[in-house]
Amino acid sequence: MILVRQLLNEKGDAIYSTAPGAPVLEAIRTMAERNVGALLVLDAGALVGIVSERDYTRKVILMGRSSADTPVSAIMSAPAITVSSSDTVDHCMQVCTRSHVRHLPVVDGGAILGVLSIGDLVKAVISEQAEEIEQLQRYIAG
Repeated sequence: MILVRQLLNEKGDAIYSTAPGAPVLEAIRTMAERNVGALLVLDAGALVGIVSERDYTRKVILMGRSSADTPVSAIMSAPAITVSSSDTVDHCMQVCTRSHVRHLPVVDGGAILGVLSIGDLVKAVISEQAEEIEQLQRYIAG
């Protein structure tokens, strides 16, 4: 069973964020520059929400708002759904499925350790399954 801390060790702990008062346009530019689909929303270092490309399309574009005039706080998902470094990948997949989210901040004791995407989780599950298949094939082959 793969733990979140193992994934973060492999992936790295880069955290990309924005402020609640920042214009949505600035947040979208940051996502594009960093090639990520979501940013943590931090206020004085505290996690207050998360803003994603999905939030942008549904709460700005489809509602006819201005990207330059709308603050991130108006469209962010809050509170952010988080996981801990001791959670399993399976647990994270269940959280994503149940909550309809694609990004999970990893938080331990109030400290933000990183962010996992659904892609990170799927990659980990595929890797774990491939390893299990290989072990079973070796066992069967004797």
